[in-house]
Amino acid sequence: MDIAALSMAMAQQKTMDDVGTAMLAKALDMQEDVGAEVVEMIDSAAMERSVNPSLGQAIDITV
Repeated sequence: MDIAALSMAMAQQKTMDDVGTAMLAKALDMQEDVGAEVVEMIDSAAMERSVNPSLGQAIDITV
């Protein structure tokens, strides 16, 4: 058994695992940011609705 080759393969696999974990952490952070922006957008829509309660109640359509 080639110990040097096995050691290099294990080190390379660990590096790939570390990179994968870092990428997953970054993706989770980005999803948290997107979720926070969606909540903020919903809150701002609710604020607009409270200021103009009749907004969106009627649509004028001519055919």
